[in-house]
Amino acid sequence: MDIKTSDEVGEFPKTGTSENQNGSTDSKLKGTGSFKELSKSPGNISSKDMIFRADKIDLKSLDVQLEKHLSRVWSRNVENNQKPKEEWEIDPSKLEIRYLIAQGTYGTVYRGTYNNQDVAVKLLDWGEDGMATVAETAALRASFRQEVAVWHKLDHPNVTKFVGASMGTSNLKIPSKNPSEGYNNLPSRACCVVVEFLHGGTLKNFLFKNRKKKLAFRVVIQLALDLSRGLSYLHSQKIVHRDVKAENMLLDSHRTLKIADFGVARVEAQNPQDMTGETGTLGYMAPEVLDGKPYNRKCDVYSFGVCLWEIYCCDLPYPDLSFAEVSSAVVRQNLRPDIPRCCPSSLANIMRKCWDANPLKRPEMDEVVRLLEAVDTSKGGGMIPEDQAGGCFCFAPTRGP
Repeated sequence: MDIKTSDEVGEFPKTGTSENQNGSTDSKLKGTGSFKELSKSPGNISSKDMIFRADKIDLKSLDVQLEKHLSRVWSRNVENNQKPKEEWEIDPSKLEIRYLIAQGTYGTVYRGTYNNQDVAVKLLDWGEDGMATVAETAALRASFRQEVAVWHKLDHPNVTKFVGASMGTSNLKIPSKNPSEGYNNLPSRACCVVVEFLHGGTLKNFLFKNRKKKLAFRVVIQLALDLSRGLSYLHSQKIVHRDVKAENMLLDSHRTLKIADFGVARVEAQNPQDMTGETGTLGYMAPEVLDGKPYNRKCDVYSFGVCLWEIYCCDLPYPDLSFAEVSSAVVRQNLRPDIPRCCPSSLANIMRKCWDANPLKRPEMDEVVRLLEAVDTSKGGGMIPEDQAGGCFCFAPTRGP
């Protein structure tokens, strides 16, 4: 259909006639008539004879209507038990979402069951239904497909096990914050990721619980090895996590650490120039990321170094500094967390190597694994518990457990 502006066709006549294929004259057509009015006109009108005011067509409304139609078609396909589009797609009828666990930047996490297996369900928040254009929604879905297509093939004891995902389905029942209100329906454009549920909670919570008594040195090394082995595996698969922090690490009932939350993970670009932008969390972000420069997997190595310090100290880096202060000091003044004197040199050296300002000087994660495996834990060396430190931030020559 040719859409012409009023400048191209001049003033629209108030009335007019059009001859149909049978040679008869149709009723009068108004130049500003709607699609609905035209569809009611008798006879079959040739598209060449139809003229519409471009400034009278509500393209945004058409976008919203088309998106809603596509979402309904997608949902109907799933509900009619048609063959899954992808091998990673779950059967929504087997998923039960029970209660809220956490809410963050990239979505909301619930606990639930899938095929009688304990799972965590992450609902990705892409905005309210009808607020994004068809093109924007298509781009989000394409990115989502790419992420889960990579994640569902991963298999490592230190990476959270991927169960499946669903996209564009509206028949999931989401528990309301107020139990008396029953359930909410998922927006038709939303997607969810289903992973194994780990009963030990986050590494961040575990460290917080031990902030006073600290961790035995062997436990520090065990957690550090789990994290380093998981990251080494991801890097071997050309995946950069980009948000390595204690909050994104989970523990199972045996205190085995597993890397979680691939909300901002992406396949490593062949050209580092393709990976830019401030992605990550304050305190863990590498200088090149904070400075908006190109980066690669070595940004994960930097974040690991900060995590290693955090595991040893059971404390947070830079708790009293603002985002602007940390960003400036890390990039321009080489600010790093203070390593206590009781920390064995073998571990302190690994921290310093990992958070070197020059990405090229940072070790690969498989080298970090080897360095940690060589650390001797038989003589202790953990952080001194607060009740034994005499108010000092562990700058005594004694060694902890």
